[in-house]
Parts: sequence; C-alpha cells; structure tokens
Amino acid sequence: MSTTILVVEDEPAIQELISVNLSFAGHKVLRAFDAEQAQTLIRAELPDLILLDWMLPGASGITLARSLRSDERTRQVPLIMLTAKGAEHDKVEGLEAGADDYITKPFSPKELIARIKAVLRRRAPQLTDDIVEIGTLSLDPSTHRVAGNQKALSVGPTEFRLLHFFMTHTERVFSRAQLLDQVWGDHVFVEERTVDVHIRRLRKALEPTGHDAHIETVRGAGYRFAVQPLR
Repeated sequence: MSTTILVVEDEPAIQELISVNLSFAGHKVLRAFDAEQAQTLIRAELPDLILLDWMLPGASGITLARSLRSDERTRQVPLIMLTAKGAEHDKVEGLEAGADDYITKPFSPKELIARIKAVLRRRAPQLTDDIVEIGTLSLDPSTHRVAGNQKALSVGPTEFRLLHFFMTHTERVFSRAQLLDQVWGDHVFVEERTVDVHIRRLRKALEPTGHDAHIETVRGAGYRFAVQPLR
C-alpha cells in the first residue's frame, strides 16, 4: 500500500539511494536536507513515516525526534533513525528520543524496506498490505476486495480506507476529526460531517451480509468498530 515517507538526510548520494529504492517499492517520497526543511514539509503534509538521519546540519536528528514526539500532531508518526553511530548507548539515546527503530549505516535497501514494513505493521497496520480478517469479514488491501461470509461486497475507495482503518484499530472510539486525519490526511481540508456521509455509505455496503453492525456510533464521541457487535 502506498505510503508517504519523509527522508531527512543531508548526504545527497545517500538521500538519492534511499529515495529511489522507496519509490521503486511504491512509496511517495518527500526529501529534506535538515531539520528546518523537514519541519516545513511536515507542516504542509503529515508523512506516514519518517526516516531521520542522526547527524544533520543545524539541529540534530535527535533534537528533531524529541521535537516531533513532543508535538501532538506528530507524536504518533512512525520514526526510524539512520546513523553511523552503532554503540549501544547511541541506540538507547535514539530510542529514548522516540525512534521506533534504529538502523546503523551502512545498510542494504532490502533491509531498510523490511524494517519499514515491520515498523508500519506495528505502528500503522492500516498502511500495510496484510489481509485483515475479523470473524467472517475480510479485507485484502492489495486487491481492494472486501468479503463478508465469503461473499464479495462492493465498497467505494474512501469507504475501503475507512474500513481498513477501523479493522486495524478495533474497539477504540475515534472522533470525526481523528478519522479525518487518519483516513483523509491532516493536509486535506473537508468538513467533519463528511465522515458521517461515508459512515452511512460503509454501513450500506456491509449491510447485505449483516456486517454493518460492526460500525457503532458512540454518542457524543464518534465511531467504533466492535469485534462483537450488540446485534
């Protein structure tokens, strides 16, 4: 599944190598050479994952990592540190600064892609191509197919993304604003009531097999995907 990855790396050759391999893997790539440029890009569009070099001109990668983790908007964005520092205390410092993983240079493109997949699977499963099955409802991100009781269901593209997010974050209540950020992206400006429209469409798409009951309205709070719905 295509994700937006911000590469913060000041060495042009390394940045190019990483970016090309990420593009070949199907990702959208944003590039920054320092922390200031990275912050500018992040303000414009919140990436799905950040690859962050430790040694940057100006503010270090560690300083930027701490800043990202202290900001409510960027706190949950998966973050992988890239560095030539391989000592144990350096790894500990990187992880304590908020990194989800720590890759020591030099590294192979295959290892990088594998580590990215592992972090996304752990931190943002809605961005992976893993098939999701809950009871008799299944969703396949790679083929964009949804089935209930082994019967194919017709789900629109936005409703598909919404269902994928719900199925990978079951039982949690999400407000309309949170769903807009997670499903539409925080750089897309649409009315919160837009969520209600797509919830109705999603329920209608799931209705033929009775799986619409999984999508519960929590009054005054938002919506939840219940693994075992009340009806």
